Amino acid sequence: MDSSEDCDRPPRAAAVVTLTAVSGALIGGTIVGWWAGRALGPLFALDLVAGVLSWALTPLTLWRPVPATAVLTALAAVSPAATPPATIGAVQVTRRRRFPIGIAAAVGGIGAHAIQGAWRPNGGMSYGWWLVLITVGYGALLGWGAWARAREALISSLHERARRAEAEQGRRVAEARMLERRKIAREMHDVLAHRLSLLATFAGAMEYRPDSSPEQLSRAAGVVRAGVHQALEELREVISLLRDDAPEDGDGSRPQPVLTDVPRLVEESREAGTEVQLRDTVEEPAEAPPAVARTAYRVVQEGLTNARKHAAGQVVRVALRGGPGEGLEIDVRNGLLPQPAAPGWSGGAGLVGLTERVHLAGGQLDHQEVGGEFRLHALIPWPS
Repeated sequence: MDSSEDCDRPPRAAAVVTLTAVSGALIGGTIVGWWAGRALGPLFALDLVAGVLSWALTPLTLWRPVPATAVLTALAAVSPAATPPATIGAVQVTRRRRFPIGIAAAVGGIGAHAIQGAWRPNGGMSYGWWLVLITVGYGALLGWGAWARAREALISSLHERARRAEAEQGRRVAEARMLERRKIAREMHDVLAHRLSLLATFAGAMEYRPDSSPEQLSRAAGVVRAGVHQALEELREVISLLRDDAPEDGDGSRPQPVLTDVPRLVEESREAGTEVQLRDTVEEPAEAPPAVARTAYRVVQEGLTNARKHAAGQVVRVALRGGPGEGLEIDVRNGLLPQPAAPGWSGGAGLVGLTERVHLAGGQLDHQEVGGEFRLHALIPWPS
């Protein structure tokens, strides 16, 4: 871990200049204070050399605190001029390295000053008190460095949490956009698939029965024209519904389809030539919550649309039952063609979107082929 810990980010120039200036002032003050009133001798030259070396090594404690402090501690054992840089190095080790390494630096500093005091005694106090003072000083420096390290770790953690929060916010925005796109696609399919399948049925009748009477052709053309107009109106309502500032039921120009609109939906399919048998035993359909009513309508709509596209000419049986407190059950069945119908314009995403819609309403949706029939079955909770 030491090799990775030594790869700290480069210190700022201001920190280097400040530390160098403070170290030079302390070294100079120490030398002046030690030799004031004493005759200069060989040890003075030793202190000058040790002071210059210590001053030059002090900035290295910002890059490589452990080796630089080890050299400064060794110099402190022979000269008091190296004491200020050695203590600065001990603080840097404690700030930038693990706490046990800081303790080792402090113990080394105490030992070096014990050696210094033994062969260069300070005339102002006894050797014992000198060791006590050095031990207390290094203990204080150790605590100061640990506090600074904890503070820096806390600030770094807060910055990291802020960065992660920003990234998480960006992810949530991207997910919200994706969900909105899925919602738009689901609404587009639910609204337009039924209408366009009706138009395709009438247009197919006009194409394959050119011998029809003018009245029949005119009626079919009128149905196509009215269907296109209604499809455009429903498309406009879907876009209005999906706007962020629009209420859930659109702009209020037309109410969203509910359970009481299912008979009208069945009648439209019958007019398009599909035989539909409806059995509706729902209690108080007008009182159904909006989400339940709209989801049930979309289930029936999708069932009729799929039957018209993939099982033309087959009888469709629609059954609705349930009520408040007991839930709403929807069952749509139609016979299967002996030969599968050729794939048309549908992308097959209707049942996927419908399943998601029912799940969002708290219900379940199943679809399967059983006994020569295609069955679409949904259970939707209906609170009492």
